[in-house]
Amino acid sequence: MPLHLIKLSVGIETVDHLAAVQARRRADNGESKLWHQTRQKPTRGDELLDGGSIYWVIKGVLQVRQRIVGLETFRDTEGVRRCRIMLDPTLTLTDHRRRRAFQGWRYLSAADAPRDSGDSAENADMPPELVRELRSLGLL
Repeated sequence: MPLHLIKLSVGIETVDHLAAVQARRRADNGESKLWHQTRQKPTRGDELLDGGSIYWVIKGVLQVRQRIVGLETFRDTEGVRRCRIMLDPTLTLTDHRRRRAFQGWRYLSAADAPRDSGDSAENADMPPELVRELRSLGLL
């Protein structure tokens, strides 16, 4: 069973904003690869690479995920060891779930991960309570 990560997306306003920032980073780096850089390499890397994703919390709400496709360690210009969590660029919307702020990233078990949402991108910025209510009425 895959293991996932959960991470706050600091400074990001919407799912579309996250997509735009990631596209700009890829263009600025002149690479097709997409990554999120961290200080520590996840110790449970094999489980993450077995179908795991990084779930992004935007404005206090877990809204979207990206599949983890690799882990690369390297040393930065000051010789400090870092890890790049390599990501599939596809953003998959998930059921909304409120999350309190935390630092760094946390592991998220497959059993605790929200399910993928069938919602279109325009629903991504709706308040979670409204999405839940519309779903309960069969309107989403």
